[in-house]
Amino acid sequence: MTKIRPSNSRSFWIAAAAVTVFVYFFGLNVPLVGPDEPRYAQVAREMFLRGDWITPTLGGFDWFEKPALLYWLQITSFNLFGVSEFSARFGSALFGLGTIAALWLLGRKIEQVSEEEGRRVAEFANWLALIAATSLGLAVFSRGASFDIILTFPMTAAMVCFFLFDLDDARPGSARKPSGHFLSLFGFYFFIGVALLAKGLVGIVFPFAIVGAYFLISWRVPSRSFLVSLVWGTLVALAVAAAWYVPMYMQNSWKFIDEFFIQHHFQRYTSNKYLHPQPFYFFFWVLPLMTIPWLPFFVMAVWKFGKQVFHRDGTPGMPRAALLRFSAVWLTVPLVFFSFSGSKLPGYILPAVPPAIVIAALYVMQFIRGHGRRASALKALAMTTFVVLTCVIIFALPKFADMDSVEGLIAEADRRGYGDLKVLTMHTVSHNAEFYAAGRLMRDDMGKQKRLPGTAEVLNEMRKTGQGSALVIVPVEYESQLAASPLFDSEIIRDNGEMAIVFVKAR
Repeated sequence: MTKIRPSNSRSFWIAAAAVTVFVYFFGLNVPLVGPDEPRYAQVAREMFLRGDWITPTLGGFDWFEKPALLYWLQITSFNLFGVSEFSARFGSALFGLGTIAALWLLGRKIEQVSEEEGRRVAEFANWLALIAATSLGLAVFSRGASFDIILTFPMTAAMVCFFLFDLDDARPGSARKPSGHFLSLFGFYFFIGVALLAKGLVGIVFPFAIVGAYFLISWRVPSRSFLVSLVWGTLVALAVAAAWYVPMYMQNSWKFIDEFFIQHHFQRYTSNKYLHPQPFYFFFWVLPLMTIPWLPFFVMAVWKFGKQVFHRDGTPGMPRAALLRFSAVWLTVPLVFFSFSGSKLPGYILPAVPPAIVIAALYVMQFIRGHGRRASALKALAMTTFVVLTCVIIFALPKFADMDSVEGLIAEADRRGYGDLKVLTMHTVSHNAEFYAAGRLMRDDMGKQKRLPGTAEVLNEMRKTGQGSALVIVPVEYESQLAASPLFDSEIIRDNGEMAIVFVKAR
């Protein structure tokens, strides 16, 4: 059995923290990918250029799908670093690191309480943070300019704050509460308010549902201090959220209520209106995959610890058992909720990844206890994961981004002197072009991009603009329609394997 010297261990954890920060901010400048990143970045850019922190717009039309927190982070980054892909993703990376830090604080509390009760849980906080930092779900979504990690951080912070409060609140007798006892409770409600700003009503529904279910399966009645806090704490949460919701309503009235709450909350959940159908069990396999490379430990933990979750254990004095039970409820609520949703995307389940990481970390601590070589092997696994992530960012991600994004297509057209031309889309709609061809796209009366079905419609749109030439984004399999059309002289500027950009001039 190999014994690791404390100094060496300390050096490793310092190095691991530095590598985590480096990897999470490294390579954020690749082109924006998918339909969401460029749209959200463009919404923030339009707000930034107008100096408007309240009303989101896309292409000059109202865009009420999501709250403002991601846009605020992007606007702040645009002010600091200029408008760029890095700036659009900077806040997401910061919130990813915030999620890791919140879990580290949770681990430190478990260490402290366990030591007070005569049980030593060495380096649990460090292991918990390391497992979180190297888990696929957090590592990937912390690099995206999307709302999933923006919700996950305040949700995690709120749940950690509640558990820290409850762990002290449930201590036996009239023991004097730690100085941070009230601060933890305040933090719970404050971060609920931030979560409301991050992604709407789930920001308050999930925390209260998790806490209520936790008390239920623990066979406990909440303390008087917590029950009283429901009054003032809910006011705190609503006051934080009011920073955006109140002025947004004052500026947009019923249209905001209809689009934001009715359409993008209730209709998105109860129907397939937004075309993201998946089977009921979709998240039951997506969630475990997000724990890679710690998936075997998560699976073994679920297998081994599952039966312990519902056991009464005299909650005071059992921080590990309470943490396991709390994490199980924290994971289950969003898992069940989103499984019933009519619209499913992988990122929806990201708020359930932190408790999955906690469960896996509890098993890891059992696995390495008294086994220095096992601990060294898992540290090597974590460092290898960082190396693999870095290699993917350097070698694979740019190629994928170039194929998925129209950034290279637009940039090449601009280099050839076509930067002032309108950009039309034929047989497709390019949400990616929202950022890279901002102000040049053609829209209908509802603000949606026009999907032109053929060359005649392309010519009609050109005539509406008063220009005799334009750029057309078209799937590569249809580019020959433009080349063969008697209506145009055309030049294929570039294709990325999926889309081509074609210069057309009316004859």
